[in-house]
Amino acid sequence: MSSIEKMMFADIAGVDSDLDAVLDIISSCGCFHMENAAVAHSSQSKAAPKRENPYTSTLKMMSEIFGITGIKPHQADCSDIHDSDADKIRDEVHTMRNNLQKLRAEQKKAEEEYSSHTMALEQVMHLSGGEGVGSMNIDFQKIFACQHIKVRFGRLPVDSYDKLPYYNDKNFYFLAYGRDKEYCYGFCFAPASDIEEIDKILESLYFDRIHLPDFVHGNAGEASQALKDDIELDKKNVEDCRKKIQDFAEENREKLCKYYSKFKAMHDTFELREKVLLIRDKFYIVGFVPAADAERFKKYFEDLKSVSLIIKPCTESGDIEPPVKLKNNKFAEPFSMFVDLYGLPAYNDINPTNFVAITYTLLFGIMFGDVGQGLLVLILGIILWKTKKMTLGRIMERLGVSSMIFGAIYGSVFGYEDLMDPLYASMGISFLPFKAIHNINTVLYAAIGIGIAIIIISVIVNMIMGFKDKDLERALFSNNGLAGLVFYCSLLGLLLGSMLGFKVGGPVYVICLIVLPLFVMFLREPLGDLVKGKGFHLHESVGDFIAANFFECFEYLLGYATNTLSFVRVGGFVLSHAGMMSVVLSLADMSGKFSPLVMVLGNLFVICLEGLLVGIQVLRLEFYEMFSRYYAGGGKAFKPVTVNYDEIIE
Repeated sequence: MSSIEKMMFADIAGVDSDLDAVLDIISSCGCFHMENAAVAHSSQSKAAPKRENPYTSTLKMMSEIFGITGIKPHQADCSDIHDSDADKIRDEVHTMRNNLQKLRAEQKKAEEEYSSHTMALEQVMHLSGGEGVGSMNIDFQKIFACQHIKVRFGRLPVDSYDKLPYYNDKNFYFLAYGRDKEYCYGFCFAPASDIEEIDKILESLYFDRIHLPDFVHGNAGEASQALKDDIELDKKNVEDCRKKIQDFAEENREKLCKYYSKFKAMHDTFELREKVLLIRDKFYIVGFVPAADAERFKKYFEDLKSVSLIIKPCTESGDIEPPVKLKNNKFAEPFSMFVDLYGLPAYNDINPTNFVAITYTLLFGIMFGDVGQGLLVLILGIILWKTKKMTLGRIMERLGVSSMIFGAIYGSVFGYEDLMDPLYASMGISFLPFKAIHNINTVLYAAIGIGIAIIIISVIVNMIMGFKDKDLERALFSNNGLAGLVFYCSLLGLLLGSMLGFKVGGPVYVICLIVLPLFVMFLREPLGDLVKGKGFHLHESVGDFIAANFFECFEYLLGYATNTLSFVRVGGFVLSHAGMMSVVLSLADMSGKFSPLVMVLGNLFVICLEGLLVGIQVLRLEFYEMFSRYYAGGGKAFKPVTVNYDEIIE
C-alpha cells in the first residue's frame, strides 16, 4: 500500500500587530493547512471580528475592467508594490473603470444606432420598387400624417396577398411596393372610421405591421441614402470606441495584472481572519504542516520574535482531524484520481492507491488484451497527457501497456488471434491454452480464481488495519476479519474438493472451520466488547439480537457468493472481446475491397465501446468488491493556504 504524508500540528500565537505579517507568511508558504482555531482554543476566546474585506470593491472594479477590455488576468510579479500604495491604486483603478464605462456606453450607443439604422434600411429597401412598381417618391412623413386616412405599413404572406380580391367589398386598399419569396411589402390605406375592422381583417391575413422610425424622412430613395450614410457613421463610431478600448488594454495590461495580483493576495489573506481567534490583544492560529516541510515552515517565523510557533505531533491536535495528503510512487500516482472519487482515507487509515493501480492495470489488461489496440490506447494516453495534461491520459498509458502484454500472451493483434503464432512457434513457445475462444471454461475458472485471490488479499488488508487500529472486532470477528477469512477459505476448499473429486471435509472440518467462524461472526459485537474489557453483553433484547444477526450472517453468505461470482465478468469480457473481433473479421472477409476500411472502423468501434465498458467494470470491481472489504474513506484533503488567482471577484 502507498503511504499517507505524515502531518505535524502547528499552533501559532502572537499580538495583534503581527497578525497581518503572519497571515502573509501562511498564505505564501504553500505548506500550511489552516483550521478554525476555535476548535483548539475553546475557552475564553472569540472569533476575530467580522469585517468587510477592504479589497473586494477594488477587485470588483478590476473585474469590470477585464470584462470590458477582454484582458485575462494572471499572476504577475508585484513585489515592487507596497501595502501602503493600496489607496493610490484604488483611486487609479476607479478612474480607469469610469473612463472605460463611458467608452463602453458610447460604443453600445453606436451599436444600437447601427442596428436601428440597418433594420430601418432593410424595410425602406422594400419600398424601392418591385414587380413593375416604381420607387416610392412620396415623403413618408406626409403619408403617416394623414388625418382622415389611416396608413399601415408592413408585409403580407404571399398566400394572403393572393386572397385580397376576396375583400374587394371592404373599404381599404393594399399597395404593394416590394416582394420576395415569402412576403409582399407595402401600404394599406383605410378610412379612419373603418380602421378597427380593417386591422382585424389584416390580422386574419397574418399581416405583420412594420413601424418606420421617426428618423426616416423623404421618399424611399432619399431615406435609403440617408440611412446608408448614418450606417457608415455608426460603423466608424463603433470602430473608434473599440480601438480606444483596445489601445487602453494594450497600454495597461501588465499594470492591471500587477494590481490584480497584489489586491487578490491581500484579499485572500484578509479572508483568513475568519479562522483566527482573539483573546484580548492576542491572536491564535492553528493548522497542519507536512512533517517534511516543518523545518522550512519554522524559518519563516525566525524574524518575528514576538510570535510563538509550536510544532507538535498530530496526536495533540485535540478534536481537529488531521488532513490527508497521499504519497504515491510514480506508477500509482495517477490512480489516486479513483481514490479521490471514492473518498480520501482517514489520516490513520491506509492509502490504497498502489493496490488500486496494480489490480486495475492487471484486470484491464486481462479483459482488454490486444497488442494493436493496446498500442492505440497507449498512444492516445500519451497525447492526452502531453497536450491536455489530463490525468486520465497517464492512466491510459499504463492500461495500454498492460493490454499489449496480455495481448501478446493471447496472441491477439487487432483481433487476429493467429498472427503471432509463427513467431511463437519459431521460439518453441505455445500460448494455445490462453486463447479465449478455444478455452472458454478455462477463462471463466481463471477469472473466478483471480476474484478469490483479490477477495482474500482485501480481507487480509482489513485485518492488518484492524490490528493497527487496535480494533479487534474488525480484525478478528467481522466478516472481513479472521473469522470471515477462515470461513471463506474453508468453504472454498470444500467446494473445490467436491468439484475435483477429493474427499474434503468431515464433521470436525465443518464444525471447526465453517460453523464456528460463522458463529463467531454472529457474536462479533459482544465478543468485540469482551476483548475491549467491557464485558460480554447484548445491546438489545435476545430476540432482536438473534433476528438482526441471523439476517446479517445470511447477508455475509450472499456477499461472499456474489462477490466471488462477480469476477466472472472478467472472463466474460475476455470472451466478449474475442467475440466482437471475430465479428469484425467476418465482416471484413465479406467486404471485399473495403476490407481494410472495415477493419479500421471495426477496431476503432471496439476500442471505444469495449474500452469504456471495461474501464467502468474494473472500477466497479474496485469499489464494490474490494473497497467494501477494507476501505471506508471519509478523510479530508490537505489544502494548503494559497492565493487563488483564477477566482475573479465579480
